[in-house]
Parts: sequence; C-alpha cells; structure tokens
Amino acid sequence: MASSTELHAIVGLGNPGDEYARTRHNAGFWCIDRLADRARAAMRREAKFHGEFGRIELGGSDVLLLKPSTFMNRSGQAVQALAQFYKLTPDRVLIVHDELDLPAGTVRLKLGGGHGGHNGLRDVHRALGPDYRRLRVGIGHPGDKTLVLNYVLGRPSRDDESAIVDGIDLSFDALETWLSRGWERAINQLHSKAV
Repeated sequence: MASSTELHAIVGLGNPGDEYARTRHNAGFWCIDRLADRARAAMRREAKFHGEFGRIELGGSDVLLLKPSTFMNRSGQAVQALAQFYKLTPDRVLIVHDELDLPAGTVRLKLGGGHGGHNGLRDVHRALGPDYRRLRVGIGHPGDKTLVLNYVLGRPSRDDESAIVDGIDLSFDALETWLSRGWERAINQLHSKAV
C-alpha cells in the first residue's frame, strides 16, 4: 500500500438493508460496491466506523472505502469516526451521494459548498464542516418537491438505473486522476465528457 501521507477516504451515502439497496438514494453505496468489486477488495463490517469498510489502491494512493450503516440522516457519525481514527483532513474525504439536480447518469465533482437539503450531506457537514470533496451522482428530479421523498426512496427505471451505473463507472478514471494528478485535472476530465 501507499504511504499514510497519501491516505484518502471515499464514503458512499445510502441506507442499509435490502429494502433500500436498489433505491436512488443509495447511489453512493452503488459506487463503493463497484469500486470494491473492480479492485477485488472485500468490504467487511467495522463497528468502530459504523459501517462496511474496505481498502483499495487507486491512482497510486491508499484509499479507504466506507458505506455507513447509520442510515442516511446519521451519515456524519460514520464519516467522523473514520476521519478521526485515520487523522484525515476534510479535503482528503470524498463523499459520493445522489443528486436530484443532475439528470440520471450525469456525474460531477465538487469541493465544498452547501448541503442542498440532502440529509446525508447535512449530517456530514455537522461532522466535518463544508470543505470535503464530493462526487455528485445524478438521479434526476420527479418535477415536484412534494414527490421527492418517495422518488429518492424508490427504484429507478431500468434505463435510469443503467445510466446511473454508467455514470458511476465513468467517474472512476477521474477519481484516479484526482489522486495521481490533482483535483482540477480530475474535474476537467470528468466534466468535459458527455454522459
């Protein structure tokens, strides 16, 4: 593994349990599962981090993977435990989350900013402050804010699910670029691609 000075964490947000596994709100979990599968890395339950934990090499860096089992609204508890244990500054933590404001399958990188009403991000803000990195995974919007709760906790259509998975897979090259060549290059690389 790479030296500890190159340690980063990628945390996918979602809700534990089979009933939530294929819902739009679990796009962050989908990303972590695909990263782990790609690296042939095992994810295991880790009580001290309140979730499923794994470790991979990506872009020449040692990368911690985490899927909190605290439910979305308490995601910050798991993120804070991981960051404190490994002494990670917020800029070494990347949160992967579903994004209503992007079309299904569109993926974007972002550093800092508000939580946009996302309950998982709101709790991560409480734990880390706003200056962490994000991978925003577009899930589309139902068109009416009163429909949002059922929408995010519902399963996407087959076409939308395929688009979301394709977008997640598209992001992996950019994540490698972030870790090997820098954040701005990763943004330029990802945001210049048509999805």
